[in-house]
Amino acid sequence: MRLLVTGGAGFIGANFVHSTLARRPGTSITVLDALTYAGSRESLADVVGQIRLVQGDVTDAPLVGELVAELNPERDAVVHFAAETHVDNSLADPEPFLRSNVIGTYTVLEAVRARQVRLHHVSTDEVYGELALDDPQRFTETTPYSPSSPYSSTKAAADLLVRSWVRSYGVRATISNCSNNYGPYQHVEKFIPRQITNLLTGRRAKLYGSGANVRDWIHVDDHNSAVWQIMAGGQLGRTYLIGAEGERDNRTVLRTILRLMDFDPDDFDHVADRPGHDLRYAIDPSALRDELGWQPEHHDFEAGLRATIDWYRTHESWWAPLKDAAEARYAELGR
Repeated sequence: MRLLVTGGAGFIGANFVHSTLARRPGTSITVLDALTYAGSRESLADVVGQIRLVQGDVTDAPLVGELVAELNPERDAVVHFAAETHVDNSLADPEPFLRSNVIGTYTVLEAVRARQVRLHHVSTDEVYGELALDDPQRFTETTPYSPSSPYSSTKAAADLLVRSWVRSYGVRATISNCSNNYGPYQHVEKFIPRQITNLLTGRRAKLYGSGANVRDWIHVDDHNSAVWQIMAGGQLGRTYLIGAEGERDNRTVLRTILRLMDFDPDDFDHVADRPGHDLRYAIDPSALRDELGWQPEHHDFEAGLRATIDWYRTHESWWAPLKDAAEARYAELGR
């Protein structure tokens, strides 16, 4: 089987490439990535001899079309991870999010439509907006979209494009909306790696507002195993929600990181909250579990967090070149 993985040098995409090669060694992978600040060759350095890495923009229609044309419609697929993802960046400058997330997805859709190639589109739970902290409900595939940020709005637009190309043109596609990921190769601008690398570099940990915001955490390897389960057995045209039922508020996560790294759990700074900060995300993954038999392997969040801390301790050469620039951007935002 051959795969075209867009955004395969980014956080989730790079982990997908690593896990696919480890668990499905017969798979041939072409990675298309613009190699902007959020995607790097270093994330694929361990497997560079086993893949083809093409530097290019997902909005480049001739290039995307050329790469999709190499695939066999009977057995191959495109896995579309490529996206701008950081909410703070989308608030500061929405334009790259419109270009990558909306135009990029349109470009991929037109390429797979022309060649009748299978597509899996990777999205986020943030398209559903927020839940109240005391709401017993969780997001399902029928939850109405109510995005809060330029990032989630553009991902919602991308999802709707995929749905309409399925309906109007018969594109063979599935969609997954996943909860918050953590694990290796995550950019230091994100919440968990930012705190870990702050502590490793002598900075203080930071918490938005009161830290009451709740996220449903899943290890990146569990996310990617679910993607494979959907590609193997998912119903075309369906949306599947991926989550590990790991709801925790940000304050609890931060205090756990501090404790695991031998700091006082209350040794952190409160910083200004982000505008429109969603209160709570929560995924109901029952359709994925009941229909496709998927289960997460990383049931112990604290163990997964400890392993993630260890990864950042031993991979300073990967994240150190990114750290100062990320903190400078946060300083400009007062966060």
